[in-house]
Amino acid sequence: MATEDTDKRFREEEVRDEDLQPYVTLRYIARLFKILAALMVVMLIGEVITGLVTEGTAALMTLIGEATKLLVIAGLMWGGGDITILLIDAGHDLRVARILLGRINNALNHEAPPVERRPARGATGS
Repeated sequence: MATEDTDKRFREEEVRDEDLQPYVTLRYIARLFKILAALMVVMLIGEVITGLVTEGTAALMTLIGEATKLLVIAGLMWGGGDITILLIDAGHDLRVARILLGRINNALNHEAPPVERRPARGATGS
């Protein structure tokens, strides 16, 4: 059976997927924030329906204040999930930069040693 190449890069200068850290916990936190934001919107809808059914239009001013508060908090939770994903991407970018700089350093150190420059004839150092 032929050996499989585990290096899944299209070009030599690309970074392998195995070199990037998965940040599993941060992805779960991002999902959690977004799920909580969606649940808050569902709670808002339920609160508005319950308030209108029980109190009628008398509860309208209270419901507007509560709706505003819940929407702002849900938006912050959703934004927190997006910021968490942004942090994951920033971590990947930093890791890629370190890997590529390491490759550049390794390539420069494996080149032929520099030729010593000798002073030109007739030049005096006095």
